[in-house]
Amino acid sequence: MSKVAIVTDSSPNIPEHLIKENHIHVVPLNVIWGEESYFDGVEITNAEFYSRLETDKVMPSTSQPSVAAFEVLFRSLHEDGYEILGSFLSEDLSGTISSATQAKKMLPEAKIEIVNSKSLAMAHGFQVLAAARAANNGASLAECKQIAEDARDRSAVIFVLDTLEFLHRGGRVGGAKRFVGTLLNVKPILTVEDGLIVPLDSVRTQKKALEAIVDMIEERTKGHKNIRLATLHANNPETAQFILDEITERLPLDEKVFAELSPVLGTHAGPGAVGLAYLVDM
Repeated sequence: MSKVAIVTDSSPNIPEHLIKENHIHVVPLNVIWGEESYFDGVEITNAEFYSRLETDKVMPSTSQPSVAAFEVLFRSLHEDGYEILGSFLSEDLSGTISSATQAKKMLPEAKIEIVNSKSLAMAHGFQVLAAARAANNGASLAECKQIAEDARDRSAVIFVLDTLEFLHRGGRVGGAKRFVGTLLNVKPILTVEDGLIVPLDSVRTQKKALEAIVDMIEERTKGHKNIRLATLHANNPETAQFILDEITERLPLDEKVFAELSPVLGTHAGPGAVGLAYLVDM
């Protein structure tokens, strides 16, 4: 039986205990701050990032992992006898898949499959976990890829931002661009569809936005089994815990994960963002 290694990037910010428990390999994206560059979640922690984001006059930017970073990891795993499945941040939002694909071409002797999550945060993270759990139970590379792709169709994320400023500045607004400059003091509720960030609704207060998120998640998961749910938040743990508690009272959850937005995603979401991601069985 061939061994399958699961590789992802740092953007889902899967909690460390789940990374270790499921033997997932993570290649960090980069946070660029002025003349400095940091590996996402490695050389700059969430706490350090959000503290600096609130006070620094220079705003950060982000970049995908290098081709070399993927090539080194892929080669090491291949030499250790692994076949490799990589699941990465939506290619419409990042060049990460491009870097991984170039690295794959440098190792024609290795068996490497790459999946476009078409999502972000823990909606992507649940896809990775589904594939990793299958790999740990002996699934083949083809089976792991199919499981990741199936999970992609059964996962989603809904979130609210304090402001669209950061998303707009980073060029990641997608269909949400129609909100920019028109919704002063309005909270945009967003999701990801076909890899792009798009608007769902807008409300006047954060309280109503949080209520809307919980209602939407409840409606979308109604009638499904094995509901897995995760928070996402940008230095807003109290609000994330509140909506997790609210949805926990309404739904029978098979798994719940308290996760934070990575610095790379926080760069574009801005401080205060909060939301929920889910994966369900058909």
